Amino acid sequence: MNPIPRPEYPRPQFVRPDWLNLNGTWEFEFDHGDSGIDRGLCDRALAQEILVPFAPESEASGIGYTDFLSAVWYRRSVTIPTEWAGRDVLLHFGAVDHDATVWVNGQEVARHRGGFSSFSAKLGVQAGEQATIVVRARDTRDQAQARGKQATWYGNSGCHYTRTTGIWQTVWIEPVSPAHVDLLHVIPNLGDSSFTVTTELSARRPGTSVEVVLTDGDGEVSRSSVPVVEQSPSQRLAVPEERRRLWSIEDPHLYGLTVRLLDGEEVLDEVTSYAGLRSVSIDGHRILLNGEPVFQRLVLDQGYWPDSLMTAPSDEALVADIELSMAAGFNGARLHQKVAEERYLYHADRLGYLVWGEFADWGAQVGGARGDNQRPTASFISQWVEVLRRDRNHPSIIGWCPLNETYQELHDRITQLDDVTVGMYYATKAADPTRPVIDASGYSHRVRGVDVWDSHSYEQDPERFAIEQGGLAEGKPYMNLFHGAEISLPFEPGSPYFVSEYGGIWWNAELAAAATAESGDSWGYGERVRTEEEFYERYAGLTRVLLRNPLMFGYCYTQLTDTFQEQNGLYNFDRSPKLDIDRIRAVQMERAAYEEDTTA
Repeated sequence: MNPIPRPEYPRPQFVRPDWLNLNGTWEFEFDHGDSGIDRGLCDRALAQEILVPFAPESEASGIGYTDFLSAVWYRRSVTIPTEWAGRDVLLHFGAVDHDATVWVNGQEVARHRGGFSSFSAKLGVQAGEQATIVVRARDTRDQAQARGKQATWYGNSGCHYTRTTGIWQTVWIEPVSPAHVDLLHVIPNLGDSSFTVTTELSARRPGTSVEVVLTDGDGEVSRSSVPVVEQSPSQRLAVPEERRRLWSIEDPHLYGLTVRLLDGEEVLDEVTSYAGLRSVSIDGHRILLNGEPVFQRLVLDQGYWPDSLMTAPSDEALVADIELSMAAGFNGARLHQKVAEERYLYHADRLGYLVWGEFADWGAQVGGARGDNQRPTASFISQWVEVLRRDRNHPSIIGWCPLNETYQELHDRITQLDDVTVGMYYATKAADPTRPVIDASGYSHRVRGVDVWDSHSYEQDPERFAIEQGGLAEGKPYMNLFHGAEISLPFEPGSPYFVSEYGGIWWNAELAAAATAESGDSWGYGERVRTEEEFYERYAGLTRVLLRNPLMFGYCYTQLTDTFQEQNGLYNFDRSPKLDIDRIRAVQMERAAYEEDTTA
């Protein structure tokens, strides 16, 4: 057994051969008064130990403290390998929740706000020397911040879960040349069977060039080299017809990419990656994958585990969740109120699993108040752009959803939330013009000409659900209200539309057996079904309403697994069987009316 938790390379689309995983035991200390700097925590040993990358609220961390944490501190020393001589060393954090400051040997090297996006810093330490890394993570309740499903009050309830503070994804270091590749942007062009590869560089060094090699299982497909004239040189790599193979859910083919920064014959930096040749487009009410309508049978995936919270306990656990979903007949997921770690997206890429990329915008309540999920600031836009720039190369991502269930009313004066909604929408379009974007899933659609419209409905009676959803053919689909008032702009007939949350059927076999009507340890939507057979009947009835609507391009069922007290999953929280998944799959595999529709 590997003594380092999560030992795998954390960034499969941007791989360097030399690296050192810093997961494992770190010194740790609570800082309840956020007075650590005054008390000298930067400069001394810390009182406890923690197992990184698991959050201190999790049992997997070795601590399991679930009360509020204003700030926490981490400390770890590492000796830089001597074979890295002559190169700079980068320190990478997969994610730190929420406001991080990093010191190395007493010098501040980084500040970062946002618990769901990655960041890096130059270590400033030479090969053979020791680096003492100190991290302070603040996670206060007195300001608006993106939290996703983390409760801002003491205990879990409803669809809000245990908090995550501090480091919760892999930490690692790797050596690079002073001039190196910072970022890749890979755009597949299905029309002319090519890829456009843009390479962002840390520095423009005269006389250098960028070489990109595209490969498949039979070897080199094409190669391109351009001199570094711009800061971010772009180049096109053609795919010959005889080597053309599209990425799809049936055949998730991935081409290999190798990007080299060269000074003459000398390789200054080399990064390996991959890409899928596919297109996503809108044709009237249809969303097309590679020019063909694919009905999106999606599931809401919260991405929590009992002992490790938002951090997957292992790489295998990420794969297992996708495989459990596919076994139930789903071909994709909304990764709900959480930015998935990069290895999840890698597995989705290679398994042919569609993903709607989301931001964790909920939890903007101030001071623990309930009932107000949305007080976003301009920081939400900058955090979201970091996510887009990191994840936009993944072929499995079918669309973007920066916000969820925003509640501003239609006829109010323009609010900060409107500004952020519009800002996040157009920031998404600017960072990635190749995919559809929802301005806000469910509730307040506030961008004119938005790519995709949707709604959330937890109506539990299939007959009433059918009536509720029956207006789409007349250009009057179900749209969410708030306190009985319209909160979205008028629907634009002929636009793509789907119900992006439905179901949420509350089923707890133990409570049903005990004939217990209510329990604070169990929560779900609507009236709890009384028997397992009633669950199947309700599930089939609700799902068939959406399957039989030819204007609906997909749906998203709530949800894949039970999550703490929210017990409306198709699997138990520990991923053990809860229902007869073959019966769930049989309903899902019924042909959708959308798939019969060949009209433009």
